[in-house]
Amino acid sequence: MDNGDLEGGGGGDLPFHGKGGRKYSPVGAHDRAVLEMSSMDPGSSSSDSKSSVKKNNVRNLGNLDSDGREGSNPENGGTNGPYREHKLELFGFDSLVSILGLKSMTGEQIPAVSSPGDGEDVSITSGQPKPSDVKMGTMMGVFIPCLQSILGIIYYIRFSWIIGMGGIGESLLLVSLCGLCTFLTGISLSAIATNGAMKGGGPYYLIGRALGPEVGVSIGLCFFLGNAVAGALYVLGAVETFLKALPSAGIFTETSTKVNGTVSEPIQSISTHDLQIYGIVVTIILCFIVFGGVKMINRVAPAFLIPVLFSIFCIFIGVFLAKKDDPSPGVTGLSLESLKDNWSSDYQNTNSAGIPDAEGNVHWNFHALVGLFFPAVTGIMAGSNRSASLKDTQRSIPIGTLAATLTTTGLYLISVLLFGAVATRDKLLTDRLLTATIAWPFPAIIHIGIILSTLGAALQSLTGAPRLLAAISNDDILPVLNYFKVAEGSEPYMATLFTAFICMGCVIIGNLDLITPTVTMFFLLCYSGVNLSCFLLDLLDAPSWRPRWKFHHWSLSLLGASLCIVIMFLISWSFTVVSLALASLIYYYVSIKGKAGDWGDGFKSAYFQLALRSLRSLGANQVHPKNWYPIPLVFCRPWGKLPENVPCHPKLADFANCMKKKGRGMSIFINILDGDYHERAEDAKAACKQLDTYINYKNCEGVAEIVVAPNMTEGFRGIVQTMGLGNLKPNIVVMRYPEIWRRENLQEIPGRFVGIINDCIVANKAVVIVKGLDEWPNEYQRQYGTIDLYWIVRDGGLMLLLSQLLLTKESFESCKIQVFCIAEEDSDAEGLKADVKKFLYDLRMQAEVIVITIKSWDVQPEGGSQPDESMEAFTAAQQRVGDYLAEIKATAKKEGTPLIADGKPVIVNEQQVEKFLYTTLKLNSTILRYSRMAAVVLVSLPPPPVSHPAYCYMEYMDLLVDNLPRLLMVRGYRRDVVTLFT
Repeated sequence: MDNGDLEGGGGGDLPFHGKGGRKYSPVGAHDRAVLEMSSMDPGSSSSDSKSSVKKNNVRNLGNLDSDGREGSNPENGGTNGPYREHKLELFGFDSLVSILGLKSMTGEQIPAVSSPGDGEDVSITSGQPKPSDVKMGTMMGVFIPCLQSILGIIYYIRFSWIIGMGGIGESLLLVSLCGLCTFLTGISLSAIATNGAMKGGGPYYLIGRALGPEVGVSIGLCFFLGNAVAGALYVLGAVETFLKALPSAGIFTETSTKVNGTVSEPIQSISTHDLQIYGIVVTIILCFIVFGGVKMINRVAPAFLIPVLFSIFCIFIGVFLAKKDDPSPGVTGLSLESLKDNWSSDYQNTNSAGIPDAEGNVHWNFHALVGLFFPAVTGIMAGSNRSASLKDTQRSIPIGTLAATLTTTGLYLISVLLFGAVATRDKLLTDRLLTATIAWPFPAIIHIGIILSTLGAALQSLTGAPRLLAAISNDDILPVLNYFKVAEGSEPYMATLFTAFICMGCVIIGNLDLITPTVTMFFLLCYSGVNLSCFLLDLLDAPSWRPRWKFHHWSLSLLGASLCIVIMFLISWSFTVVSLALASLIYYYVSIKGKAGDWGDGFKSAYFQLALRSLRSLGANQVHPKNWYPIPLVFCRPWGKLPENVPCHPKLADFANCMKKKGRGMSIFINILDGDYHERAEDAKAACKQLDTYINYKNCEGVAEIVVAPNMTEGFRGIVQTMGLGNLKPNIVVMRYPEIWRRENLQEIPGRFVGIINDCIVANKAVVIVKGLDEWPNEYQRQYGTIDLYWIVRDGGLMLLLSQLLLTKESFESCKIQVFCIAEEDSDAEGLKADVKKFLYDLRMQAEVIVITIKSWDVQPEGGSQPDESMEAFTAAQQRVGDYLAEIKATAKKEGTPLIADGKPVIVNEQQVEKFLYTTLKLNSTILRYSRMAAVVLVSLPPPPVSHPAYCYMEYMDLLVDNLPRLLMVRGYRRDVVTLFT
């Protein structure tokens, strides 16, 4: 269905009426509704349009097959018409030729198409697509705004004074230093701005997306304050110029000052109170203009540039026409003698108004001049702030910004030579409006130009600062800024009021020379953020880093950032510390109170590359015992019944934290879903998200992984083989002991339990099985007593290391360690005890060593008339094992097959089974005798005997853990995790 069909059916450009009397208009060829309804039957009448619109989305979704393509059933008739064949059906539903597919790739939010309800009046946009707003090119969109923002009050009323104080030589160095700083920042800005589309927020958007939301918000708020304070700077400059041109407009009496310690003649100085009163009035007037909207501001903005350019032209004409004491005493005309006299510096004390005074309380040096002049080179962000209004941001921003920077820097360098050669030093220092004095044909032109240019710059500051604050608020990072949120396309009235209050507060200070260092610090902080962003992105060189601006290098960005920091400390170390402290406080506040957001910043890329390099440096060889860290693989739900909304046993994360020293290390929490992957993929994603939420809630450093497998055995086998990379693979499998298997009559658990242990042994993974997990203490439950280790087999020191890690936790820090060793003969006991003590001493572990001989197992405890507590359990285990063996023997005899258990052939040695039961019985009795009051007991985990039924092994384990409330069964792997050497 094309546009012609629609127009023909609807009567050209005239609206047509659908069912129910609703009014419709023709749809343009590029309208989204045409794209959504392109497969409708061209022959459908207007009366069917309602049902077609309503059913269109259902048809598009309903005809998708399992691969996401439209079904190939040709019989899709009815109200929607016959099926329309797609030539690119092989590649899926969202083909690239569809504009919807392109929008989804760019991350645009595409609203769902909804059909009108009954009784609603719907008007579909008619005619051609609505033309967008007029876009600006490089000249009007970037170069002129940057030029207008850079050329400001400092050039007109402070530049000649700076030359008189610092001399021509140091003034050239000053301009070069500040110009180099902004030029390098412009290069970094160009690289970042040409690496993709830009949204609102200007430098805040660039820094935030490069360095993360915390850094972006902290520097963005400082940049907002800088713009707000700069508005006060421009207002005070305009008022000072006005009062200097019309002294009679002053309300308060002006005072006379001294020059070089001697009274020469009364020099009129503007009263601070006049600056405050007029400044507040002007700020209020500008706020009313800002409230009128940005469109009105953009219409008058070019008019502010004409007086600036014309005034500069008049200044240069006046310099070349100036003669000896013409147009004012102290003007020498272009003179080589004046150039030589003014070449060197002449730093003096001045009063608060900047007039030289030997008794003045303000001392000037090169560092202070940097702070005073630097606002004259700011404004390079004006083009990037208008990115939404540019035709081609990736071309206009680099060319316009750098051209404006080079143009103004060149103008300043030429002006240093001309101003230094046209007047004496006393004239440069005392005539604050020397530019107006020498301007041709009369000073009023300069006065008007200064006032209009500064008011225009103030208007731009009061316009840009609220939008910057609104952009930060709209990102919804800081809840406290929600008051300044605005809808798209709306004016930020609340942010404008807040900016006006800040501006008026700075105006009340009334001293231009005290405000400029503050502005300088905030702008330098922003410029250093831009340079650091480009440095990080350029150094990491991620695949997404492909800026169109090729003339950049990480070393230039690093030099620019370093230069910004150096200039900050040159100006004032106190202001620098205050500004950095403010940014740090905002960063800390955002990191605590801010909402987490992933903007794909450079730090994430740095972490990724650092992880890759670290992984490569670790290699595939075994880690040295001194550098060994436990990486637990926590099996969340291998057995046991938990509610569906509980992804993991609540105490497993507490135990995983106990295996880390001061929280250092990583845990991997896994769960296995039985079923087909294609059918349960979404369930796995939801379960992984739920498990990850649980991990974060428990403050455990770890990751969640969900695996879909046909059964738990196959799933765990795949996990234990593939989980992790290089030496960052999990080295300890942690799971709870299946205490419920007999109570719930879960006959599949023994085979699964033995299979997991055997898989860990084959994969060379250590195993820690927790019995009594429900009783495991959290971080607030302090334990007393002992941590008892029953060290039976060589495990590489894993059991010893785990006991030391437990002592680092507040829960167990009051406990002491006891090591129990098993000796075959009494004669071996003393030697074994001495060896173990020496070994523990070399390991820097404090523990009491107790040696138990096997013969002592048969000795009855004190009060021997009492039977062994475990005999009843032992007798019951014998009975159950005998019944089980009789059952499998009967089955094998009946079927004429060898003995089979758990689907595998087994060999049963009943004497050996009896021996193993007796061994676990006596070990359990020994533990109950010595460690009944222990905070936790660690015992070596015996491996499943070869060819024994899994049921028998579970009976061994049940007998071992019987009546023990909190027990860890530990099995190491074929390597040492502790070392004796430094």
